[in-house]
Amino acid sequence: MKLRTAPTLTHTLPALLLSAALLLGLSACASGSAQIPEDLAPSPEAATRTVTDVWGREVEVPQQVDSIVCLGSGAPRLAAYLDVMDLLVGTEEHDAGAPTVLRDYLPVWSDTLRQLPVVGAGGGSGENNAYPEPLIAAAPDVILAGYSADAAQELSAQTGLPVVCVRYISNGLADETFYSAMRVFAEVVGAQERCEAVLSYIDQCKADLDGRTAGIPDGEKPSVYAGAVTFSGRHGFTGTYAHFGPFDAVNARNVADEVEEEGYFETDLEQILVWDPDVIFLDPGNLDLVAEEYASNPDYFRSVRAVQEGRVYTMPSFNNCGMNISYALLNAYYAGTVLCPEAFSDLDIREKGSEILTFLLGEDTFDLMAQDGLYYGTITLEE
Repeated sequence: MKLRTAPTLTHTLPALLLSAALLLGLSACASGSAQIPEDLAPSPEAATRTVTDVWGREVEVPQQVDSIVCLGSGAPRLAAYLDVMDLLVGTEEHDAGAPTVLRDYLPVWSDTLRQLPVVGAGGGSGENNAYPEPLIAAAPDVILAGYSADAAQELSAQTGLPVVCVRYISNGLADETFYSAMRVFAEVVGAQERCEAVLSYIDQCKADLDGRTAGIPDGEKPSVYAGAVTFSGRHGFTGTYAHFGPFDAVNARNVADEVEEEGYFETDLEQILVWDPDVIFLDPGNLDLVAEEYASNPDYFRSVRAVQEGRVYTMPSFNNCGMNISYALLNAYYAGTVLCPEAFSDLDIREKGSEILTFLLGEDTFDLMAQDGLYYGTITLEE
């Protein structure tokens, strides 16, 4: 506002009134009661804040985030758990294709994702396999990525867009890296209340699983082996886990815990005979590999006691571009019903599955899982 210089000669009444009005206006501005004209006010889009991602990187993001892209391991899944999939303005190739139950969010959100522009390849490597030009065209406020820190820096330089890392490790049963990734993601999109509700629900499930089994002496528990597991690809009978999340959750006696390795590894056929597990779980998605092994060496499999006694059960894979927390929890409950049936006598796995899937994903996809091969039940290898 530009003020005229008052005349140095005698003031007329109109001039005095104008001066008084101007002074009152300036006084009101100083007191904060006046409204700044809209064309002079700072744009809300210009307001930013700083968030710290899972790698400790400080990233400047808009104060209000209205659009996002999720790239890499686990990121779209976190958006589904936080119920903010409506913010997505781009997707990856592996989520834009035919729907699959291997990633728990796809049966619910596949139709939505397939309508979005493709802005990256997808996968769980942690490397930068995004498509910079389509990303720039999609213009998300923030990119949330299951990337390494270096990959995130590279992508940010390529696009000029803020990249916040939300990568978590697929160990245990929703470990602290998952909790951290959820909270970072929630802070970015303003979904803290939903985030804490999800984490509280997971904690309740963990406490329930432990409470049902912690008091059972080891001598009263059967020994157990998880074979044909999926890690960095598919594996046959000798692919297994030490300190397997679903087993640890129910305090199971996992024979693979005796070895030094922690996590997934390949054992050998003779070692499984030495371990002589009472119960065996196999990933139904890899039973074709086990069937080939059985056909080439049937005498071996017939000598495995759990096979002889018909104590072989399914354990659907829960790792695909990060851990499907819903499936991991389901597996833990199913393992409990098999290994400690009295402690889980009140629990129906179908009903519990419906509860878990509906809470985390918004829909009950238990039957879709079974239709596409992720089912719970017994296995007869000779068939």
